[in-house]
Amino acid sequence: EHNKTPSKAQGPDPGRIPESGPTGSRITATIKSVQVSGRSSNPPPVGTIPRDCAPASSIGVRREDSDSISHRRVTICKNRNMTHRPILTHTRAELADALTRLPGTKALVMTMGALHNGHLQLVREARELADHVIVTIFVNPTQFAPGEDFDAYPRTLDADMDALETVGADLVWAPAPQDVYPTPATVTIDPGPIARVLEGKTRPTHFAGVALVCTKVVNLVRPDVALYGQKDAQQLAVLRTVFTQLDIPVRVHAVPIVRAEDGVALSSRNQYLSDDERIRARALSRALRRGAEAAEAGAKPAQIVTECRSVIDAEGGIDLDYIALVDAGTFEILAGTESVPVGEGAGPVTLAADGTREGRLLIAAKVGTTRLIDNMEVPLHAEACACSEHAGENA
Repeated sequence: EHNKTPSKAQGPDPGRIPESGPTGSRITATIKSVQVSGRSSNPPPVGTIPRDCAPASSIGVRREDSDSISHRRVTICKNRNMTHRPILTHTRAELADALTRLPGTKALVMTMGALHNGHLQLVREARELADHVIVTIFVNPTQFAPGEDFDAYPRTLDADMDALETVGADLVWAPAPQDVYPTPATVTIDPGPIARVLEGKTRPTHFAGVALVCTKVVNLVRPDVALYGQKDAQQLAVLRTVFTQLDIPVRVHAVPIVRAEDGVALSSRNQYLSDDERIRARALSRALRRGAEAAEAGAKPAQIVTECRSVIDAEGGIDLDYIALVDAGTFEILAGTESVPVGEGAGPVTLAADGTREGRLLIAAKVGTTRLIDNMEVPLHAEACACSEHAGENA
């Protein structure tokens, strides 16, 4: 998601890995503290292995002076509560070198930075799925159209590194655009019809840019599993389609939406809501819950959308873009508000284990000047969802 408030200029990043010129790249691994059973202690001396930890190969180096590098042995802890400062890399060479020093399975979490607890939950789940977690922090220019806020998107690398230290990320790749795109991007990926509706209609080139950067990063990192948040449900569906049809060997794992106590889905854009706007923004999740309740009661797709919209209309002060009910797997649009092309993206029905159709109710709206998206899982009963019969319904 994007915001419209320019970020403050950042000074030099003290954690940045220095360029070493023709002799190769230098990687700096800094360990601030180690958590053992809730206690914090200084890192162990070089060559020693703390209790509850297993030795690993040298996965980091530190700079001793301008002309030499000495290796520092780091340890991989069996105690999953132990944390360490992630290794920070910037160039492709640095990334490749660091990856060779991380044996075992790898999980990838791709972000654009400005991390919040929703991002951190991706990392927490990633730690349960693989031996090592790689996080990318990159504001991708190819998913921004001219006139969008690429330059204004917040860059908060130091704060992001601090946050990632608390959840156990092992490696961070924070490249510049020229590191991801060494030459101008002349190749594009068209994800197909799924990328041209809803968010894709508002931003026609967006998902092509997302598909391109995610494909490139997966090819560079070669993870066993890649984690994406369910909050960007259409992006998740696009990437599943692209990776499957291009035979990209990675498992996609969806992580549920993380919400604040007031029900608002966590987003980097929430910080731009005023107090009054934040109160109105709560109506989005309330509307989705109303729709989900209607679905549970056996309502037809168009009725589900109508129930959802009634909450938004009653709240007032919300500029609704769309509400849409889709098949969770294919993103076939089953019902929606006036601008939604119902029936688009028809495909095989996605069924849950209990025989219900897996649906997802989506909403996009502006609260003040901030555009928000949210969605919720909706089980659809077969008798209420005879799609050929109800195709073309709008609420």
